[in-house]
Amino acid sequence: MSPRADSLLRHPAFVAFWFARIASGFGFQMLSVAVGWQIYAITGRAFDLGLIGLVQFVPSVLLALPAGHVADQYERRRVVLIGQIVEWMAIVLLAALTLTHRVHETGILLLVLVIGMAKAFESPSMQSLLPALVPPALLPRAVAVSGSAFQMAMILGPAVGGLLYVAGPGVVYLGAAVLYLVAATMMFAMRYEQAPPKREPATLKTVFAGVHFIRARKDVLGVISLDLFAVLLGGATALLPIFAKDILRTGPWGLGLLRAAPAVGALLMSVWLARRDLQRRVGAIMFGSVAAFGLATLVFALSTTLWLSLVALFALGAFDMVSMVIRGALVQLDTPDDMRGRVSAVNAIFINTSNQLGEFESGMLAAWIGAVNATLLGGIGTLLVVGLWLAMFPTLRRRQRLHVETAAPDGPVADIL
Repeated sequence: MSPRADSLLRHPAFVAFWFARIASGFGFQMLSVAVGWQIYAITGRAFDLGLIGLVQFVPSVLLALPAGHVADQYERRRVVLIGQIVEWMAIVLLAALTLTHRVHETGILLLVLVIGMAKAFESPSMQSLLPALVPPALLPRAVAVSGSAFQMAMILGPAVGGLLYVAGPGVVYLGAAVLYLVAATMMFAMRYEQAPPKREPATLKTVFAGVHFIRARKDVLGVISLDLFAVLLGGATALLPIFAKDILRTGPWGLGLLRAAPAVGALLMSVWLARRDLQRRVGAIMFGSVAAFGLATLVFALSTTLWLSLVALFALGAFDMVSMVIRGALVQLDTPDDMRGRVSAVNAIFINTSNQLGEFESGMLAAWIGAVNATLLGGIGTLLVVGLWLAMFPTLRRRQRLHVETAAPDGPVADIL
């Protein structure tokens, strides 16, 4: 059956996965809004808002490699389910403490830390679970549809959380707990075929196997490192308040539009990609998309009108989604199933590091040379990275299709489609 004749709706396990992803994504975005508002209302210190990000970032990096090993040693659905149950219990406790007026900043941060640790184990298993739910030819479309769930949560979750916060943070936490319960129920009911994982003792060699695998596979190394440096250099979202206030002369409503524009572009592009089959020149398309991401960053940096800035950010999000779908599908399809958890964990480290360090780099550079110059330099840097990676990874540049068969880590790659 061709990919066009087949449909993702014919795969009940993927449908359950998608609904679980939407429910947990919405719940987490609502939770993030409520936690930020509540801690700031309690302490009034901006520093404490930074602590919220820190207690989530640290476990996502420190536990990534052990979590990848766990994802390859145990049934991934069960690992995801346990992670979601732990997160649900932490949210329920947070709601109970808030509604009984026993909540404290330290308690909130500790519960957020627990959620961050559970997510660190959940994430590699969630990512590596997707290829088991659909045929390889449908994986790019499945990645796009899964990405649409994330973008919808990013756009609507904070708005819903903000509206519910009018009734108090406890109500938001209860709503998030209900959504996490829905996600865990869908994950529990999901059924799919997967070979029993091969159990290996946890050693430095097995834990770091994902790192060694990525180093041996040039195409996988190329797409993961391209994402790292492109996001590290090209991210301008940390500077949006400066552009909104000092350059575009708009208020909080304009800042809200600027923040939403990339997510809207990514969402619409994911819907379009879900109806298309990426079967030709995927390497060139990926590099072109990252280059377009850099060009959109340059347009945004030079814009002095709100509408043009919104268009540039919309395009930035859309092109980023194209490269993300290709990168995600290529990494999963080039990785054997018994290695997907550990490779996904390494990929998660790269993504988390690039996002966090990218915001830090943008802020420091903007303080030194100004927001416009910093964003211009980031866009130019992204284009330079694309040029360098085109020369450094010629097989990735010439790659025609996503689904390939590899004989050995250093062996030739044969196109099988």
